[in-house]
Amino acid sequence: MNNHLELHKEIELFLYHEAHLLDQSDFEGWLDLFTDDARYWMPTTETRDVDQKQSPLKQEWHLIEDDKPFLHKRYERLQTRLAHAEQPRSRTRRLVTNILIKENHNNQKLLVLSNFIIFQSRRDNEESFFVGRREDTLDRYGDKWKISNRSIFLDQRILPRAISIFF
Repeated sequence: MNNHLELHKEIELFLYHEAHLLDQSDFEGWLDLFTDDARYWMPTTETRDVDQKQSPLKQEWHLIEDDKPFLHKRYERLQTRLAHAEQPRSRTRRLVTNILIKENHNNQKLLVLSNFIIFQSRRDNEESFFVGRREDTLDRYGDKWKISNRSIFLDQRILPRAISIFF
């Protein structure tokens, strides 16, 4: 039991550290948390009636489907004036909650579920909230964890014109 609690605390601290890096706009530090072959994916969802059996996830449609090289290109673009949605840079605050280790493969690979709320403020008159859940696959590299897969599921259906932040 003690090992389970220690592992859970280690993963909590990893996810809190990640949120801090993003809120401080330390995108290079954030990218270092991903494996070189990482997948970063946000599918679209649709609202369905109760009697419809199909999954609300639309596997063929997505808002974001990136790998680490593309995430790096998005980061590089944020460093230029070409990222109009981030001029001036947004202020963000992330809350990560309900962290659950769903699968554990010998403490080397984990499936971690979490919920999030992200507040984004731009200029003095634009504010957005993003609420959802994440499914992360974390791989152990020595004494560090790295994200090899992140799936992001937003709860809301009305989104801002541009999604210019990382989740």
